[in-house]
Amino acid sequence: MSTKSVALITMSLRPARAGLNVAAFVQPFLERALTTADIKLVPVDLQDFNLPIFNENVAPAMVPQYAQFQHAHSRAWSAEIAKHDGYVIVIPEYNYGVAGGTKNAIDYLMNEWKGKPLTIVSYGAQGASKASLQAKEMLSGMGLRVTETRPQLAFADPLAEMGLLLSEGKVSDESKAKWQGQSGEIIKAAEELKELLLQPNDAANAPKP
Repeated sequence: MSTKSVALITMSLRPARAGLNVAAFVQPFLERALTTADIKLVPVDLQDFNLPIFNENVAPAMVPQYAQFQHAHSRAWSAEIAKHDGYVIVIPEYNYGVAGGTKNAIDYLMNEWKGKPLTIVSYGAQGASKASLQAKEMLSGMGLRVTETRPQLAFADPLAEMGLLLSEGKVSDESKAKWQGQSGEIIKAAEELKELLLQPNDAANAPKP
């Protein structure tokens, strides 16, 4: 059996962001489940792709069968997503919903994502349950197989957390201690993702409407 690859994607784009800290926190718990099946976890940072608001003339669903992307940023993002077998997206919640940068990055592509398994790790003042649900509905509708377990990580003290992010670019030990209590949930999400990865990507295992 060849090694499968899962992208651990940090989707936040704000200069002062918790996303990289959250991704680093969940990574060892995810790997605990995935490496037992020879599944490689690959960190990916959306910020590295510098995607503008979608600016291609072609609809994403047309690529690659009927058309190709014109811009280098689109081609780079397409190639990155296409090369992985599954995904863990680490998403923030802004104003009770999915962040604009997250939605834009997802909407850039269609066939690169479609049919593949994915889990969602959300974070925010209250754990970002609304963003997590919105992302699940959107991605399931696009044809991805989303795990039932979606860890939602809340900050210990949201206002203090913002100050620490602005001054030092990191999350607090108090928040990490709180998230430690959800380690079992993170591992469960990874186990569900592993199970989906080991299933054939065919009509029998397609998302149910």
